[in-house]
Amino acid sequence: MLRNDLRNVAIIAHVDHGKTTLVDAMLKQSHTFRDNQAVEERIMDSNDIERERGITILAKNTSVQYKGVKINIVDTPGHADFSGEVERVMMMVNGVLVLVDAAEGPMPQTRFVVQKALEMGHRLIIVVNKIDRPDARLNEVQDEILELLLELDASDDQLLSPVVWCSGRDGTATLDLNEKGKDLTPLFDTILNHIQPMEVDEKGAAQLLVSSIDYNDYVGRIGIGRIERGVVTQGQSVVVCNYNDMHLKTPGKLVNLYQINGLQRTPCESASAGDIVCFSGLEKINIGDTVCSPDCVEPHKFVKITEPTVEMTFSVNDSPFAGKDGKWVTTRHLRDRLFRELLRDVSLRVEETDSADSFRVCGRGEMHLSILIENMRREGYEFQVSTPRVMYKEIDGVRYEPMERLIIDVPEESTGAVFQSMGNRKGELLHMGAIGSRTRLEFIIPARGLFGYKSEFLTSTKGEGVMNSVFFEYQPYKGELTRRVTGSLVAFETGEAVTYGLYNAQGRGNLFIGAGTPVYEGMVIGESPKSEDINVNVCKTKHLTNTRSSASDEALRLITPKKMSLEECLEFIADDELLEITPKNIRIRKRILDSELRAKARAREKKQV
Repeated sequence: MLRNDLRNVAIIAHVDHGKTTLVDAMLKQSHTFRDNQAVEERIMDSNDIERERGITILAKNTSVQYKGVKINIVDTPGHADFSGEVERVMMMVNGVLVLVDAAEGPMPQTRFVVQKALEMGHRLIIVVNKIDRPDARLNEVQDEILELLLELDASDDQLLSPVVWCSGRDGTATLDLNEKGKDLTPLFDTILNHIQPMEVDEKGAAQLLVSSIDYNDYVGRIGIGRIERGVVTQGQSVVVCNYNDMHLKTPGKLVNLYQINGLQRTPCESASAGDIVCFSGLEKINIGDTVCSPDCVEPHKFVKITEPTVEMTFSVNDSPFAGKDGKWVTTRHLRDRLFRELLRDVSLRVEETDSADSFRVCGRGEMHLSILIENMRREGYEFQVSTPRVMYKEIDGVRYEPMERLIIDVPEESTGAVFQSMGNRKGELLHMGAIGSRTRLEFIIPARGLFGYKSEFLTSTKGEGVMNSVFFEYQPYKGELTRRVTGSLVAFETGEAVTYGLYNAQGRGNLFIGAGTPVYEGMVIGESPKSEDINVNVCKTKHLTNTRSSASDEALRLITPKKMSLEECLEFIADDELLEITPKNIRIRKRILDSELRAKARAREKKQV
């Protein structure tokens, strides 16, 4: 039978193209809220970090009612590092809204998510958003979208996908650019007309594929997924199985069953094939598991998630200041937290190492891992991490490395600096063209070549450049790259930084700390313009003499220290350095704290070379 009363759609796009803002407008115009209800902007970005950074990190479900049809909507992340969230929710839907900025056009993540949608055979609706931008390129962007679909071998039906012109901020849509939109009615009508109703089997044995996991302190783990077949009821006895592990067959019971209505989870007695539901009662449920009727245990195939390309080492904090700030500081706490993250994040990998205190954590990129670090830090964990490294592969005896497709939009006068940096980082130019008043450059570059480039890029383009990248493919190793040309200013002794010591040290480079900051031997307190590290004593005080003037210290003026964010610290640290993470502080330190032992180790490395 056909579920004419239901449509399941996902909104996919590049970062900052306006997905969450459009969902806001859809919820408001479908009368999900009361007329006098106060509603925040970006309602779906409920996570603190999402609100602070203005990006979507986790895929989230909502629904609206339109003309008697329930439209389940999945809002997905746009950043390439969280594309695993997009891949897994594709199993929940049977149609997608491809959102494209009217000025920027298709970007790297647009290509990635559209490719995934095409592979699964989903119907597409092209939504050109932000058409009210003064620099909008409506006709050109429409042609670029068609070229992208042709490049990705879209079917004839997908090539004829309808185009809806939207302004998510104003809550308007139109099918004809000559007519100004009044509301989102054209978009809702296009969803009903173009996304076909699901053909379902309601009389078969129950089968539910879990595509997402949530957690509640009262009921424990909550599974979220689409019912593939049959009817699921509250209190029903079930068997949990997995397509990749045929031996896994765990009996259980669905204690609570919910349907998603607007932003609320509404308890229900039963739900049928096609519905997206939430349930609790199965404590060990994981993403990719299938919940089946005991009469017919058939695991459903789950989408293959793209492999991670970047790794870091997480280890227990062993600095002189260890244990002062954190609530969870031991190996057991760190291990439990990392492996717990695997249950929610399908694109993350965690492996134990030869050392009991260290764990190898693999993700999609620096931001993917930095969000995990920030979440753990806010939860009270204290630990240290190594510099990010790319994951190599060996194919037929040849070393391969991950490559990124990098798109850069810069003013014309900044292109020379970008080309110079790309040449040093072994980037290959694919395409160059004008986008309005700016120049768009497209490169293929080793993933390791992008480490530490963002801050250099913003400096060279005077803050006007925009860069985005997404994983391209594995290619043969491109040779050695110099990760960092500057050195570090390293504290020589343990104590508290004072004005006199900092004043003498600031002539050696840029400082990261101010007066009164506790430091320890081996802690990195600044950046040296020279390629080698410099030991400085920031705890040094001025010797007292009987000829000293009472106002002599007032002449010492310190330059404002550079405050480094978590991402900037990850970009900065060298291979012989670690990043110490605590709930209150982020410190860069040397792996070997003692200056003499560090010098001997460096001498041994030079001899071996």
